[in-house]
Amino acid sequence: MYERMKREYSRRKLLVGVDRLDYSKGLPQRLRAFRELLENNPETRNSATLVQIASPSREDVSAYTDILHELESLCGSINGNFGELDWMPVRYIHRSVARARLPGLYRASRVALVTPLRDGMNLVAKEFVAAQNPEDPGVLVLSRFAGAAEQMREALLVNPYDREGTAAAILLALQMPLEERRNRHEQMMKTLRRYDVHWWCDTFLADLGSAQAEEKGPTWLRL
Repeated sequence: MYERMKREYSRRKLLVGVDRLDYSKGLPQRLRAFRELLENNPETRNSATLVQIASPSREDVSAYTDILHELESLCGSINGNFGELDWMPVRYIHRSVARARLPGLYRASRVALVTPLRDGMNLVAKEFVAAQNPEDPGVLVLSRFAGAAEQMREALLVNPYDREGTAAAILLALQMPLEERRNRHEQMMKTLRRYDVHWWCDTFLADLGSAQAEEKGPTWLRL
């Protein structure tokens, strides 16, 4: 997957978004920010491609049909206004992609867009960083409202409601010098290694034990 994506996008910079189709993920806001980037920065046209994967979610709920139609309309509009015969700005995929294929896609991408309106930890952000080549890593554009933002402060943090600010962060990510990309990636990898699954497990169990002890109260109260 990685080698194929590198060959296919050898002349262009690849951006990637991997999300469930859900209002909380901020997908329409992300696409509008990408459109803002293309409108105000002509040098990005024909040179940057966004691959947006939106896995189906709760398709029996009418509200999700609305967001699906909104995304399809936005993608069609962006591709119609900016696309060329040999280049489409957005490749929109509305289906699940095998997890085994995602690391190669992450590694081939210059920028990851993880810009939910509200989210928990969001493991996509961490998976993207872990999949990078340390010698030539990509850049993470991360919503301030994702839980991962508390740990991954070397990412470019954005307010997903701020279209112009998000577009500016994407441009910064696309133009970031190699040395800065390496430094940011190195710091985030140190954080990922420190706060790994074992740290999370140990911390959770320790907090659980403390809570149980507090609930029981001091020994002398139980006599």
